[in-house]
Amino acid sequence: MTYLNWFIITTNRCNLFCQYCQNEPHPDLPIEPNWEVEQLAQFLEKDENPTICFYGGEPLIFIELIQEVMDAIPADHYTLQTNGLLLHKLPTEYLNRFSSILISLDGNEKITDYSRGEGTYKKILRNIKDIRSRGYNGDLIARMAVHEKSDVYKDVLHLLNNNNLTFDNVHWQLDVQWDEGIETRWNDFPNWVKLYNKGISKLVRYWLEEMREGKIRGIVPFLGIFRNIVNETSTDLPCEAGLRSFAIRTDGVITICPLPPEYEFTIMGDLDSSTPSQLENSLRIGEKCQECEVYGLCGGRCLFAEKSKLWGEEGFEMVCETVKHLIKELEGIKEEVLGLVNNGIIKLENFEYPEYNNTTEIIP
Repeated sequence: MTYLNWFIITTNRCNLFCQYCQNEPHPDLPIEPNWEVEQLAQFLEKDENPTICFYGGEPLIFIELIQEVMDAIPADHYTLQTNGLLLHKLPTEYLNRFSSILISLDGNEKITDYSRGEGTYKKILRNIKDIRSRGYNGDLIARMAVHEKSDVYKDVLHLLNNNNLTFDNVHWQLDVQWDEGIETRWNDFPNWVKLYNKGISKLVRYWLEEMREGKIRGIVPFLGIFRNIVNETSTDLPCEAGLRSFAIRTDGVITICPLPPEYEFTIMGDLDSSTPSQLENSLRIGEKCQECEVYGLCGGRCLFAEKSKLWGEEGFEMVCETVKHLIKELEGIKEEVLGLVNNGIIKLENFEYPEYNNTTEIIP
């Protein structure tokens, strides 16, 4: 079954001032939607199997809108990307209708508070305990922003193995190519990449060691890539941006994903004049990516980055090298993992993640 995924931007406001984001709503967009829920419902009723992801800003600032949308629009899956600070205010009846909740958390308390503000980690921890106590048993995903202060190996293991956090899966995105100039956020990106790649190698070894004990840990980029490796299948863009996933802005304009609105190439339509079927497969990754040796497993990584090239070709290639390293490391354990499957230690179907577009982009 083909699902279309719709990011619903509930507000451009946020209640944090993170290092990588800076909490700057675009001046030309309304802070809250100027469209009506009925208008959104009329648009989405033409999609037989929608998935809806609430996004921001911080989407839970506008909980009332989330409730209205969930009451008015039946979706196959509801997901939520949140910084977690307002989760305690989400009514239980709505909380437990979410198939997936992605919470922004970058690792341990020190790195999270550095990125997102003092006291953030403890507040998120408290709210995770709260939603679990209220019966939430959907897929709880830690969504990390990985930057120059990050240690991907230590940070992922902290989120996976901290019993107080109870995350089912961990995903991360590199804080790269979102603004012009590689020096904007990085002092020495090329040398940091070497450390990152070493961390990825250690993380793959850890993942394999756990599988030897019969445990397939929820490391999203590994799962999403490895299912294609062991099944000998290929993918197009895993996040499905511009293909089967779109964002509905607060002004009703529809874009390839929740990205800076000043880029005209991201705009695909609007609530009034477009239909879901017209938007499907609107924009594809470029030919250069399609000719790459890892395209079948990477799918192009990021449509926005590939189209905008904000770091130029050289910077773009440096980021690509991190993906190639990750894929090479995972391909290197294929035969042993298949041996574990054949010996009944692990099951092949446990690599089938995600089952639907839960807004984890897969490729970091």
